[in-house]
Amino acid sequence: MRLAFLTSLIPVARPDTGFEIANAAILDALRAAGHEVVAIGFTRPGEVPVDRDHAAVVAETDIENAVVSPGRRLRWIAAALGSGLPVSCAKLRMAGAGRLVEAVRANGPFDAIVLNSVMLPGAFPELLSLGPCVLIEHNIEHVSARQSAGHARNPVLRRLFRREARLLEAIERRLWQQVRFVWTLSEEDRVALGPALADRSAVLPLVSSRQAAPASAQEPVSEPSHDVGLIGTWTWTPNFIGLDWFLRAVCPLLPADITVAIAGRLPAGMATVPRGVTLLGRVPEAEAFLRSCRIVALSSRAGTGVQLKTVEALQLGLPAVATTLSCRGFATMPGNVTLADTPAEFAKALVARVTASRAGDRQRVDGAAFLARQQQALSQGLARGLAAARGDQR
Repeated sequence: MRLAFLTSLIPVARPDTGFEIANAAILDALRAAGHEVVAIGFTRPGEVPVDRDHAAVVAETDIENAVVSPGRRLRWIAAALGSGLPVSCAKLRMAGAGRLVEAVRANGPFDAIVLNSVMLPGAFPELLSLGPCVLIEHNIEHVSARQSAGHARNPVLRRLFRREARLLEAIERRLWQQVRFVWTLSEEDRVALGPALADRSAVLPLVSSRQAAPASAQEPVSEPSHDVGLIGTWTWTPNFIGLDWFLRAVCPLLPADITVAIAGRLPAGMATVPRGVTLLGRVPEAEAFLRSCRIVALSSRAGTGVQLKTVEALQLGLPAVATTLSCRGFATMPGNVTLADTPAEFAKALVARVTASRAGDRQRVDGAAFLARQQQALSQGLARGLAAARGDQR
């Protein structure tokens, strides 16, 4: 099939956020199945699509709150209030007005249009008229916005998140009925679509990338640089809720000799972190960072969809301590992952695993079987959705 993949961020050579890693994994799987896919959307200034021959860049623009000026954010809010759109859709409408829909038409015709999240069709509902559409729900967006509202301490920000949740819910529920098929990244999110979507939805189990090699329990390993490691895009509020919980509630319970490293983009004005914690910011290679830690901490307390850092830890066979929410989307967890949902349980599990690691027990497993299962299920889920886009009755 010839497909348009409409996305707010076209995959680049070095994906940064979990959203970008998921985009790359899905695009890779579609192309590996023999489909011709044209990625249409935006890139950050100065970035280049990893597959330039099959990409149409509508504009170079920053669309993430964490990296733009307060003035730009205020313009987005003004546009949202004036148009009745969620802010997350209004800023895409501003960036692509007069260009996005035209780019889809210019690069067509397409057998199907893959809508990569609800934000672009929310901003440009006319996209639904350009061909058979299928939707990827990376998260149930209105639920994430509602969780962010509950976490916001600023009353103005809380009202904005509540508005976002209300408008996104209307957009999502409308889209679920309009598209031919909906993909989610976890079974929990697929169930949340409701019984009417049971036959028009499937889960896309993800891999972190096609190139990443799964870890072997027997491979040579250097001395870890950190006892505990966390990595994520912490500028996204649902992710930051988990980091904030870890720093405030878990870290004070850890012994003074346990070191913690936090990698990934951080929000401006981070409060002083507890002793033993190092903020690294963005790291050159996420995989190398994870391998440099004795234990991976997966501390999600909000959000829907699936945690890409959990996928990476399982794919690499690394030992971890995780909240139950961090493991959404996975039916079973390997024995080197401990589930813990209270600060005391989480800290106790970290101490036990760090102690075992220091004594020589690496607690690593071979991630090859997990990777193979994920890749096979991803291919099967994509095939079901594209069959629906073609109108196949199966």
